[in-house]
Amino acid sequence: MANKNVHVAPHGDKWHVIREGANQPSSQHDDQEQAIAAGTAEAKQDKVELLVHGRDGKIRMRNSYGHDPRDVKG
Repeated sequence: MANKNVHVAPHGDKWHVIREGANQPSSQHDDQEQAIAAGTAEAKQDKVELLVHGRDGKIRMRNSYGHDPRDVKG
């Protein structure tokens, strides 16, 4: 699933690292901090964006580790 952004999102009492469009998480963690570390490594490796969701489901943080679609050169 290279080139698909990575999301860190709550799932029950765990935190999942999951790619856009995936049916299953690539990993699950006991706390958000561990999930963010794993998600960051995955996003950096594939040069995609990392999106971190809060317990309310809203995106609370995002980082680009490759092509940033909002990057403006000029």
